[in-house]
This record gives sequence, structure tokens and C-alpha cells, in this order.
Amino acid sequence: MTSTVLARKYRPHGFDAMVGQEHVVQALRNALLQGRLHHAYLFTGTRGVGKTTVSRILAKALNCVGPDGQGGITAEPCGQCQACRDIDAGRFVDYVELDAASNRGVDEISQLLEQAVYKPVAGRFKVYMIDEVHMLSTTAFNAMLKTLEEPPDYLKFVLATTDPQKVPVTVLSRCLQFNLRPMPAETVQAHLSKVLGAEGIEFDAASLRLLGRAARGSMRDALSLTDQAIAFGSGRLQESGVRQMLGAVDHQHVIRLLQAVVRGDGAALVDQVHGLQREGVSAASTLEELASALQRMAVRQLAPGAHVDEDGDANQWQELALALAPDETQLFYSLCLQARAEMAWAPDEHGALLMTLLRMLAFKPGTAVALGTMETPPPPKAAGSGRASAQPEPSSPAHRAERSLEAVVPPAPPAPPVPPVPQVPQVSPDRPAQRATPSPVADESEPPPWVDAEELAAQEMDTAPVVREPQPPSAPEAVAQPPLPVLAADPVRDAWTALVTQMVDEGLISALLRETAMQSECVGRRQDGQVSHWTLRVARDSLCTEAHRERLEKAMAQCLHAPVCLVLDKGATNDTPAVREQLARARRQQQAQALIQSDPWVVDALRRYPGARLVPDSIRPL
Repeated sequence: MTSTVLARKYRPHGFDAMVGQEHVVQALRNALLQGRLHHAYLFTGTRGVGKTTVSRILAKALNCVGPDGQGGITAEPCGQCQACRDIDAGRFVDYVELDAASNRGVDEISQLLEQAVYKPVAGRFKVYMIDEVHMLSTTAFNAMLKTLEEPPDYLKFVLATTDPQKVPVTVLSRCLQFNLRPMPAETVQAHLSKVLGAEGIEFDAASLRLLGRAARGSMRDALSLTDQAIAFGSGRLQESGVRQMLGAVDHQHVIRLLQAVVRGDGAALVDQVHGLQREGVSAASTLEELASALQRMAVRQLAPGAHVDEDGDANQWQELALALAPDETQLFYSLCLQARAEMAWAPDEHGALLMTLLRMLAFKPGTAVALGTMETPPPPKAAGSGRASAQPEPSSPAHRAERSLEAVVPPAPPAPPVPPVPQVPQVSPDRPAQRATPSPVADESEPPPWVDAEELAAQEMDTAPVVREPQPPSAPEAVAQPPLPVLAADPVRDAWTALVTQMVDEGLISALLRETAMQSECVGRRQDGQVSHWTLRVARDSLCTEAHRERLEKAMAQCLHAPVCLVLDKGATNDTPAVREQLARARRQQQAQALIQSDPWVVDALRRYPGARLVPDSIRPL
């Protein structure tokens, strides 16, 4: 005894039963009610979102005659007339479904279009539905263009594809395009609840949540997974059985991993990953669950009043969201996404998972990693004092900002300490010694009445310590650049270089002929009436050929608009357009390097950091 699978048993037979595609249903309803029917429709979207279903409902709406046989085009097919029943059963003669994946040639399309000249046999319209239309060959597309643009009034085309980018623009422009969107997990869960209720099968909300997420927007995948879960659970859907069937990661594993990250306990992370490996839990699924958990935590942190996909562990997610800083949550989320992309190159997927979690610990600010004997050193104490110097807390935002600044801008070297110069009190010869030295507790804002002000000023000038301004380090010496050779001015070679540049700009020479011109040195030029005579010397035998001479002579005549007689000689060359171009490029490079070396900002940076240097190869002239 067999039973119909849920995906076929609960396929919608009308627009009112469609789930998750309200934007497409509304447009088709209005078009049917107003009589504004197009001759070609294109439905795009991922697998299992309802492309074929919409096509069949549209075909029934166009051919439905009602229970009494007197109906017309309608947005609500009755499902009782002969046309509706035949279309649902797949035996309606005027509704043709063609699989373009197996009938992609021009012969199959031509055979289909030959039947388009005949009017419908049993219905009001002929409907040609071509599934996976992007699989058609180029000649097949070209064969159907004319009929697709101007079909008979009784013919409608319905095209469906999962990859609209492969459909030619000439076909897209002839169709009304509707994009069927992937369905949210909540929509899938609600539909599964109705289906299971109609089937009389026991289930819990957590199992439907797992199936809705595993379907990834496809209702057909969700119903197929539900069939499998019913068989796996002996007619019941429970979270433990569905999770085991899907290989999904238990939320408690993810919670324990995040708790170990919050505590900074590296040993616990290693144990947890080894436990997942022993249980056969997929590392990729664990990373996916970690990313989803961090996403929920970020929503709780930055948008407390927003809706979050709740589950039975909502309180624990809230505690973790309060334990982590928002910037740490965002960083960990990025690390999870990057690890999923890099897992294909990892030698072991569980090793990649472990490295991702340890990377979270390494990038977690102010955390003492509990791996081995690594500990955070105690803060330094102020010199000459039993109290610790005033430093920001390791986990405070000020400390994070200070660490980030130190990582970007290294601290300047400390200035050498200036030794204090002891001040020796000077005693005036005309005054007693005991009266010349003021008491240590006396007010130093003004001199005592028995001290002469002019004499005190002179004493301060004599005894003041000499403080010299620190001299900045000398400017770094510019990197010596080798002198470039200077070519002697020659009108003949200048004219040849200008002519080669003009021929290249005008596109008269290219590839090997351009190489011949660039590597040639002009050794002679004379004018004989209207004929211009040129003598070139070429160093390479492969360039000094008769074929190159003829082609270059023709190009020169086109550029000069006059007859040219060209002679190619074999010999050593010194002053060619290629050499001049190379010297000009080197001269621009030297000018750019000199400009950078003399820049005030660069000079100041080289003075500040003695180990800094310029890399000449990194400088490019504009």
C-alpha cells in the first residue's frame, strides 16, 4: 500500500491556497479580473517555491468553464469542471508541459511550435509551459523568438526557470517576469502546522522550527523533510528525533561554547570541540548555529524591543547577550562567517572549528586565555609608591581604544632624562651668611626685606641651570639614484620617434610590426621629390625581414600621406624609440621618488622612527 507524498497531496489548486507568494497572486488575480492578459509569463525563483503550481492554476483560470459549463475567464478556478480536473491530472490536451532540461534542442522546440497554428481542441486557450527554460540551446531560443513575440490569440506561453540570468534578453523582453521569493521560516512552519493537523500527526513547535530552517525557503523541501521525519519518528515529530535526522546541532552545545568564550576558558573549548567530534556533530552545522546565535544576541543587545526568533533557550541567550560587549558579538559573528568560507581549505573541519573558537579568545579584549600557563601580567606600579599607577581597567572601552591606538601608531621614543642641577645658595660678601639663606618654610613668592632685589636677581642669573633644547635627529639622507644616460639631440631620430608614436596612436601598427618600429634606429632620412626615403637599423634578425619592411613602409605612407621608400639594415642600435621610452619612464620614476623623499610628512616620519625606510619599488609615478 502506498500513499501520496505531502508535496503532491497538498499542492495548491487555486490562488487562495498559495502560501508566501502574495505579490504574484495579487498581480495575476487583477490581470484575470480586468481581462489584461499577456501572451507570455516568466516565473523565476529557487526550487520548490511554486513556479509549476502557479502555471497550472493560471492554465485552469484561463480554461475554467464553471460547474455549470457557462463560466468564463476567472481568478477562482472551480476545480470541478472537466478542464480543471484534466489539468490537475496532467491529461488536458491543450496544456503542454515541456521539460527544457531533456528537450533543449531546436528540433523539439520546432515540433512544439508547429502545433501552435492549430486552435485549442477542448479548452479556451492553449498553454505551453516550458520548465527550466534557461537550459534551451541558443538555436532553440532563436527558433521560438518570432512565435513568442506575436503568438496567436489563443496561445499563452508560461516559462519557468531557476536561473533567469541565463535566459537571453530577447526572451526576457517578450515576457512578464514574476520573481517567486524564498519563503520565510515562519511561513513554512505555519503551513506545516496546518498540514500535520490535517494529517492528524503529533508534533511539537521545536521540530517544526528545525524543519522550517532546514527547508531554506522551499516549501517542497519542507514537505519532503516532513515526510522523512514522520517515517523516522514512527508517525510523530519530536525535536530530538528531527534534530538527529537532520544532523542539527543542539542549542546547548552552542550555549556551552559561547559560555566558555565569555569566561575565556580555552581548555573548556577544546574539550567541547572534541566532544562534538566524538558525537559525530558536523563542524559546519556548529558554525552555522554559532552565527545564528550571535545574530540573535546582537539583536537583543542593539535592538532590545525587536522581534527575535524565540526558542526554549531564550533566557540563556539573554544572559549571554548581557555578558558580551556589542563590538565583541559583531567581531565573533564576522569570524564565524569567515571560518565557514575557509573551511574548505582546512585539513580537518573540527580543527577549523577549534581554531575559530580560539581565534575568538585571541581577539577578545582583556581576556586571560586559560590555555597552558598563559596569564595576564600584573599592572606596573608607580615608582616610589606602594599604590599601582592609575591605569584604565583591562576590559574598559578606554583600554581597548588605547590598545588599538598603540597598535596603529607606535609610541615615540622617550626623550633622554635631564639630570637635575643642584642650586647652591650664594652668599653676598656684604651680608652675613645666616641672613643670606632664607628659611625652607618661608614664603618664596617675594624675597625677605633684608635681601636686595637687584642682588638677588643677579644671583639667580648666575645660579640658574643651563637647559639646552633637545636637537631633533638629522634628516635622513636621500637614497642615491644612479644617473640616467643622456641621448644626444638628433633631428632625424626625433622625427622617427614622433612618427612611430603617431602610427601607434592611430592604430596603423600593432603587435610584431610595432615591435619592429620601436626597436629600429633611424640612421638616414632624405626627401626626393614627393618620395620620403628612410633608412632604419634593426638589431634582431627576426624583425629585419622583407615582410616587416613592406608592412611598415605601407603604414608610414598612410601616416605621412606621401610615398615612402624604406630600407632595413641589420646592425647594433643605440637610440631607438624603445630606448627613449624606457629612459623617459625611468626619469619619471626618479622624479616621483625624489618628490616622495622631499615630502615634509615623509621626512618627519623618517625622523621619528629611526628604523623606517622608503621602498623605492613601491613608488609609482602618476
